[in-house]
Amino acid sequence: MTPPAPLQLPDADQALDWIRDRSASGLAQARELVDRLRAEPPAEAEEVLRRWDEVTLRISDVAAVAGLFSNVHPQVGVRTAAEEAEIAVDKLTTELRQDRALYDVFAALDAGGLDPVAARLLAKTLEDFRRGGVDQDEATRKRLAEVSERITTIDQEFSRTIRDDVRTVRATPEQLAGMPEDWLEAHPADAEGLVTVTTDYPDAVPARMFVRDRDVRREITIAFLDRGWPQNDALLAELFDLRHEYATLVGYTDWASYDAAVKMIQKGPAIPEFIDKIARVAQEPMERDLAVVLERLRQDVPDAVDVDPADAGYYQELVRKEQHDVDSQEVRTYFAFDKVRQGLLDVTGRLFGLRYEPAADAQVWHEDVAAYDVYSTQGGTDGDSLGRIYLDLFPREGKYKHAAQFTITDGVAGRQLPEGALVCNFSRGLMEHDHVVTLFHEFGHLVHHVLGGHVGWTRFSGVATEWDFVEAPSQMLEEWAWDADVLQTFATDSAGEPIPADLVARMRAADDFGKGLQARQQMFYAAVSYCFHTERPADRTARQAELQEQYSPYRYIDDTHFFANFGHLGGYSSAYYTYMWSLVIAKDLFSAFDEGDLFAPDVAGRYRDRVLAAGGTKDAADLVADFLGRPYTFDAYAAWLAR
Repeated sequence: MTPPAPLQLPDADQALDWIRDRSASGLAQARELVDRLRAEPPAEAEEVLRRWDEVTLRISDVAAVAGLFSNVHPQVGVRTAAEEAEIAVDKLTTELRQDRALYDVFAALDAGGLDPVAARLLAKTLEDFRRGGVDQDEATRKRLAEVSERITTIDQEFSRTIRDDVRTVRATPEQLAGMPEDWLEAHPADAEGLVTVTTDYPDAVPARMFVRDRDVRREITIAFLDRGWPQNDALLAELFDLRHEYATLVGYTDWASYDAAVKMIQKGPAIPEFIDKIARVAQEPMERDLAVVLERLRQDVPDAVDVDPADAGYYQELVRKEQHDVDSQEVRTYFAFDKVRQGLLDVTGRLFGLRYEPAADAQVWHEDVAAYDVYSTQGGTDGDSLGRIYLDLFPREGKYKHAAQFTITDGVAGRQLPEGALVCNFSRGLMEHDHVVTLFHEFGHLVHHVLGGHVGWTRFSGVATEWDFVEAPSQMLEEWAWDADVLQTFATDSAGEPIPADLVARMRAADDFGKGLQARQQMFYAAVSYCFHTERPADRTARQAELQEQYSPYRYIDDTHFFANFGHLGGYSSAYYTYMWSLVIAKDLFSAFDEGDLFAPDVAGRYRDRVLAAGGTKDAADLVADFLGRPYTFDAYAAWLAR
């Protein structure tokens, strides 16, 4: 049997026609398959599911590339066409989930003869129909369709506004004293003697960490926090109202309850309970860390009574440098981007039994993008390709502003290879170690997508577990970016000297210093995510300030509007808590590894096969129990936070 070939993406001249044709033909094929399934359903339950899985694959193929191109393609016309395709996908998906005749085909099936994974697929499919409103009257179904389509449109506009709203601050080189030398060299002063600092991550992150001038640092912070304002305020108000309407129309109390029903947490009210649990555990570490930051701030600002976001990163960095002997600018000298990228491939290749080869025949959407074919090295031999990955790692105009893994194709055993893209915004030169950790984290999603892309069903391919588990494998992979032995394989300075182990130890201690602060800040974000959906406050700015006072270590900066660029309000909606929920599980997963030998093949292989390669074929709790030999607990996280 000939193995599946990778998808051939279009060149720049063909891209617009390609995305339109692929979207139209893919959705037309899906409709045709549905018509046949509805009119003449097979007698066998598994065959019905196989036909339905083919429909799912066609829709997925359209949705995935549209989602990627709408966020990364350099041509505005292509991005717009991709957004139109996303709307068409949503419209068809809503239509199918409300199709009573189609639902009746599945409701009539006997699950008795199905294997556990097929039976799981049937149960999930029936649940999708019910959550889509299939049992509602015609008027309600029509309204649900309208609401769903409008939600998609708003989400696109919300994301587009954030993506396109790049703000700038201009300052003299003297005002930017403290910035890394390589950054200053790459940002010469203009004819007026001023340097432009943008709100893109490669500028804003180091500026907030290193600029000594407090006024400039504050100006950059405010510009960063106000991206998307005021345009996104009204959009979010409408989005929250529509999501609430949708949830109540299909029988839920609110959107958070609707959203949580298919996650590990299961119930909406459990979300604030979890947020407050983490907040309580983090209270003492936060107070301890915050007192240290405030004490250092008062050396420069004697009358300071608290810490605001414009000072937080800078003074945390000073504490790390002065009390933990960690100078981030020294650390950066060991993390040249090209070395880090190759090191990432080498480390994950060794850990998971993979080999990455540059994909010479791959067409990329921008010259900065690198493509690799992924092969297995299990058993000492290379087999057929496991999939293809694309790395789009530098910022540019019109591109997604954060860091994420995007699907290009979902893999199905014998049918289609898994392909995905890593989309980030890193410096082309030296990287902050935080960005190295982010790269490892996001690459964890890509590995999960590829290794989990060889199951038998589209629905369970790749990162197809409950959403509040999705981050756990990536968060666990971050540990390899903190291990001295691992880092020394690729983190070398300009003379080729590897990063000293004692420096890595100090970096770990410095990172531990801020754990309480970070946990509470994450709970602030989670509270905004949840409360904005359940309360739908009329004054979002005022409510943000209240939640910041309740959960964040840092005081609110007057008249700023972080929520307007909080992109996770789109995709994660009310469930930003999932990052911390996943971290609890990630710490437990990592407890199974020997910190003295992170590449031990028995543990790594068991983790790869039982967690990653299984995709969504089991509940996440069962995947974790299969690997750990027991249910997951809170203990490892609590111990890590307290140490």
